[in-house]
Amino acid sequence: MAVSMRDLDPAFQGAGQKAGIEIWRIENFRPVPVPKASYGKFFTGDSYVILKASLKHMVDAVVSFPLGLFIKIEYSYNLSMLLTTALKSGALRHDIHYWLGKDTTQDEAGAAAVKTVELDAALGGRAVQYREVQGHETEKFLSYFKPCIIPQEGGVASGFKHVQEEEHKIRLFVCRGKHVVHVKEVPFARTSLNHDDIFILDTKSKIFQFNGSNSSIQERAKALEVVQYIKDTYHDGKCEVAAIEDGKLMADAETGEFWGFFGGFAPLPRKTASDEDRTVESQPTKLLSVEKGQAEPVEADSLTRELLQTNKCYILDCGIEVFVWMGRNTSLDERKSASGAAEELIRGSDRPKSHIVRVIEGFETVIFRSKFESWPQATNVAISEDGRGKVAALLQRQGVNVKGLLKAAPVKEEPQPYIDCTGNLQVWRVNGQEKVLLPASDQSKFYGGDCYIFQYSYPGEDKEEYLIGTWFGKQSIEEERVSAVSLASKMLESMKFLAVQAFIHEGSEPIQFYSIFQSFIVLKGGLSDGYKNYIAEKEIPDETYREDGVALFRVQGSGPDNMQAIQVEAVASSLNSSYCYILHSGSTVFTWAGNLTSPDDQGIVERQLDLIKPNLQSKPQKEGSESEQFWELLGGKSEYPSQKISREPEGDPHLFSCTFSKGIGNSLMGIRFYFMVMEIYNFTQDDLMTEDIFILDCHSDIFVWVGQQVDTKNKLQALTIGEKFLEHDFLLENLSREAPIYIVMEGSEPPFFTRFFTWDSAKSTMHGNSFQRKLTIVKSGGTPIMDKPKRRTPVSYGGRSSVPEKSQRSRSMSFSPDRVRVRGRSPAFNALAATFENPNARNLSTPPPVVRKLYPKSVTPDSATRSAAIVALTATFEQPPSARETIIPRSVKVSPTAPKSTPEPNSKENSMSSRLESLTIQEDVKEDEPEDEEGLPIYPYERLKITSTDPVSGVDVTKRETYLSSEEFKEKFGMKKDAFYKLPKWKQNKLKMALQLF
Repeated sequence: MAVSMRDLDPAFQGAGQKAGIEIWRIENFRPVPVPKASYGKFFTGDSYVILKASLKHMVDAVVSFPLGLFIKIEYSYNLSMLLTTALKSGALRHDIHYWLGKDTTQDEAGAAAVKTVELDAALGGRAVQYREVQGHETEKFLSYFKPCIIPQEGGVASGFKHVQEEEHKIRLFVCRGKHVVHVKEVPFARTSLNHDDIFILDTKSKIFQFNGSNSSIQERAKALEVVQYIKDTYHDGKCEVAAIEDGKLMADAETGEFWGFFGGFAPLPRKTASDEDRTVESQPTKLLSVEKGQAEPVEADSLTRELLQTNKCYILDCGIEVFVWMGRNTSLDERKSASGAAEELIRGSDRPKSHIVRVIEGFETVIFRSKFESWPQATNVAISEDGRGKVAALLQRQGVNVKGLLKAAPVKEEPQPYIDCTGNLQVWRVNGQEKVLLPASDQSKFYGGDCYIFQYSYPGEDKEEYLIGTWFGKQSIEEERVSAVSLASKMLESMKFLAVQAFIHEGSEPIQFYSIFQSFIVLKGGLSDGYKNYIAEKEIPDETYREDGVALFRVQGSGPDNMQAIQVEAVASSLNSSYCYILHSGSTVFTWAGNLTSPDDQGIVERQLDLIKPNLQSKPQKEGSESEQFWELLGGKSEYPSQKISREPEGDPHLFSCTFSKGIGNSLMGIRFYFMVMEIYNFTQDDLMTEDIFILDCHSDIFVWVGQQVDTKNKLQALTIGEKFLEHDFLLENLSREAPIYIVMEGSEPPFFTRFFTWDSAKSTMHGNSFQRKLTIVKSGGTPIMDKPKRRTPVSYGGRSSVPEKSQRSRSMSFSPDRVRVRGRSPAFNALAATFENPNARNLSTPPPVVRKLYPKSVTPDSATRSAAIVALTATFEQPPSARETIIPRSVKVSPTAPKSTPEPNSKENSMSSRLESLTIQEDVKEDEPEDEEGLPIYPYERLKITSTDPVSGVDVTKRETYLSSEEFKEKFGMKKDAFYKLPKWKQNKLKMALQLF
């Protein structure tokens, strides 16, 4: 499409360059920006254009349910030529909506539709565009303005004037929706009430919520969010709230007061069907070609991709949805004309509930493609370099810095485990229907032909947390996989479902798994009876690892707390230039370093060598200069790859609610149960209803969240639900069938789950159903009443204590930006301060493979924990430096040149002071350095970004943004620091990635 600046409205200059929402109102057929303070306020006589820009990860997939229908899926390709923003590590996804008030004029509605096409052109022509009609908005649109929108009477066009605020009048609203709420004002009369819906009566001094007897608990809970919104918006948060149950007569004063507004109680009439309740009749899908503004039917026996020509626009009429397909080589005028034809089609057939969705060639949604009998898996859209240059030039004229956008290297992001790695670990190998406890020395050595169960306990906020995991080797037999799941489920049941459960397949281990085990080794073959019997029956050679045999290990990982050795075929083709290897044959040991490895990679090899072949001297081999003996052990030279083995990246999180419904089967089975999912857009913790099951899809792994009040039978189906989700791949993002599945029970959410939310742990420990909990919060002024559980005693199995023996290695906690640090003090003081301010923090760090713990984990009372911290602090001053170093966290740099004061003889205080000075941390504020309002040193952005040619030393690399001045922080992030830190962690990290600060 040829894009000319004269075709673009000046109001769209610079639009869509930052994540967030932008809104324009159509005034005199021109878009006028709406002040941010008025976002969410719509007038019935106006038309609006709404742009939603959101950051996306490697996977770019969107699910859309325009009318709350199930499994309506959209997908847009993430092509390398995206130029919509100046972000180097991720692009922006754009959705454009144009909202039409019920009293807007036809001309203004047409102007909004045309301006939407123009805005899409200004963004590069890749946005999905939606037509929104008042009262029939898509759930995606409503999610931008949670909890609801309540359009006000008035408008700027055709003599309308915005209604001025006046004396409070009684209003009645009807609320519909389980995940987002459609709110509509209805006449204040008894005849408006019914048994199916929820109504809100807004009076001057009290807000009543009337719950129809046929409404669900979840709908009632969501409606309370609207009550809170009305209370805050129209009553300054100062009025009473009452809940009225349908069918409850004059039993209490509030019920009598409610019915008093309607002249007293009387039976409600049966609900009458209105225009809103009418369903759009199903009709055969029709394809129409648009030429010169006229839509003509396309004659064809069946719908195929070949019918769509790149130089034309088409309308696909599906009844409830009308798609406009715009070919890549169509002009802006042709696209406007096709959009107008679709609007006329809906008006002419009187289908107010129909939605218009406009898609661009190459970016078709899944629901659109599903309408065709044949559609190629991937469509190659020809975009010439000249076309890229034109789009880049257009963006540059709009003020976007496009330098390096096309070929910029992605920022390397090291995943964080988000779990305390100082806990206690027990591991069992599955053998038939039993599990065999492994000694501490073998618990990180797994065989690919076996299955394993592990229990990991670690300190949480208020109690000891547990993770029960099942690991399936690639060569394990089905019977033992089933047995492993059954044994792990029994462990979970014995703990009253209070532990998180993980199901992990070999080769797809998540970062949490690696961080828990720290040093992890996968060996060929298996030790279980089932595996031995299987290979004997199939006459398969036994390749089980032998210490005196020939074995080749690929070594990988990021450091001492995350390193693995994977046994591979002992042939030259198993080598890879991006990795280091260990090769042994009896007492002969070689280490091999690929040309693309780093010194850190080679350091990990030495650590793994101590575990695989301790006390043996290795013969280092560098790629390209190997000895003949090395190649002989591998059976001779051969070609091998150099590309690093890619792992599934974490994608944008998507939350789905899961429901079960009964249907009549077409076989002797009779009644069948159908599993349905529905996406919840712009989700928050409040969307997790205790009566339901939800799936959080992060692409690399999925979480199945189970509410406390879910039926026990459905709780036991959590794993099946997760497996079905992976099987159907609802986002069509090529999910691996072996992606890790976490089962998370409400109230036991781990930090690697809650990081996707702005989490309030008090909400997940409340009693009652969703409505009762929300009502408690609304009536108590928004503060949940927390029922703190007591810390549980660690559970052990097989008669063995979960407290590790002295031989079991200590674990180190990966550095977290939120851990307590006290500037200007020694690490020992920091450890003490962290212990008193956050008793769950652990500051121990010990290099693998084996060291002794400083104090046992079985001591759980706070007093004992603090006493242990004091003992550790005292030991710091009494031990020699070599012992003291084990207390200093690896993540904190200690200055080797810090000045030391000379202590006076017999002065314990001065001696202690001297040791404090010798442990001065480099990141402390130096003299003459500027400080921000929090006392941190300030550095310019150019020195803080990871690609800086003059980088700052001694800063916390996980919190680079904290060293920016307030002014520069707001300039770069578009918000103040306090607003930034209120965002979920994953959003913070994505913004930091975009600015090369992560």
